[in-house]
Amino acid sequence: MYNDVISLGRAGMEKSIDALKKELARIRTGRASTTLLDDVRVDYYGTPTPLNQIGTLTVPEPRLITIQPWEKNLIPAIERAILKSDLGLNPSSDGQLVRIAIPPLTEERRKEMSKMTRRIGEDAKIAVRNARREANENLKKLEKDKEISEDELKRGEKEIQDLTDGYVKKVDEIVATKEKEVMEI
Repeated sequence: MYNDVISLGRAGMEKSIDALKKELARIRTGRASTTLLDDVRVDYYGTPTPLNQIGTLTVPEPRLITIQPWEKNLIPAIERAILKSDLGLNPSSDGQLVRIAIPPLTEERRKEMSKMTRRIGEDAKIAVRNARREANENLKKLEKDKEISEDELKRGEKEIQDLTDGYVKKVDEIVATKEKEVMEI
């Protein structure tokens, strides 16, 4: 029981880190990355389909993404989907390949992205703390039901707090790395 609570707490905190990484991958830096297009859905015979499932995405240069669709007739649909995605990207094609030039970010936009990165990091920390609170509540419930002793409760709370501190530190490191990427020219 005791170990289950600790494992559940750790799993909740790990989910927060995964969500943070996924969220930060969508923030545009001055550099091209195929993860920018993860949320773009293309109308593929009436079905909204992720872009990476209808073609090959590559980054041949630091400021260019290319999409090689498996079916040439999808090029106009891909271009429409990218334009509708609110990413501020302008695709162009030559009938074979869709190219997306990633424009350099302005200083003002970099600062905005940096703030957004910090806000997402704060949300992740809140999620980690919520996982801590939940784990502590579960430990207290076990103690109340006489399934663990008071000493085990204290040890569990300390273990959960140590986990929380580690995950909060991890969030800070991930956010700092992303901020550095965003501010890089």
